[in-house]
Amino acid sequence: MAKKLDIERILSKQGFGTRKQCRIMIINEEITVNGALCDDPDAEFELENLSFTVKGEAWHYREKSYLMLHKPSNYECSHKTQHHPTIYSLLPHPLVVRDVQCIGRLDEDTTGLILISDDGQFIHRMSSPKHKVPKIYEVTCKYAVSDEQIAHILKGVQLIDENAPIAALACERITENVIHMTLAEGKYHQVKRMVAAISNRVEDLKRIQIGELKLPEDLKVGEWKWLSEADMMMLSAK
Repeated sequence: MAKKLDIERILSKQGFGTRKQCRIMIINEEITVNGALCDDPDAEFELENLSFTVKGEAWHYREKSYLMLHKPSNYECSHKTQHHPTIYSLLPHPLVVRDVQCIGRLDEDTTGLILISDDGQFIHRMSSPKHKVPKIYEVTCKYAVSDEQIAHILKGVQLIDENAPIAALACERITENVIHMTLAEGKYHQVKRMVAAISNRVEDLKRIQIGELKLPEDLKVGEWKWLSEADMMMLSAK
């Protein structure tokens, strides 16, 4: 049997306020459900394929949130920021209320693909080192990158505070100064430290892929979108 809930609970679970606040919006005729006005807070609806509007804005019911964001520079991946705005300010307020979390933080000056969710199991699967989900970074270096430097990155570089050398899964030269580096770990400033270890310096850093999921060309800096079923399949692909 399909699961049902009253609209007051549905709106509250989706991050639109306390149950009292949601009840007031419903009574004030600010809610439509599946295209029809709903002014009864106790009206029950099936959750599957449920669509509704809140003050004219369209939403679909989602038990869990799975998003991708094209992170801009000078944004922090934290709810409690120190020097710059938070990436969560780029999301609609109801999603923030649901306590979504970014999966694998990017430095404030690093841009590109970041995943966001409120599903603890998904967050663990995508971020746990034991699952070794590869991430590809587009790295613009200050100096031209030599064959020897690429070979060094692939063989492994010794970083301070690390017991053993750290190697990239792959490293491809795109232009004289730009490489694509694939990593499975997410250590502190890892790309920058690895490039510094080969006597070069990162001038610009962008994450362009997680697993098989690439940063969409049409997702502009600062924009976000829901992950589709196809996106989720690419993230689970081995």
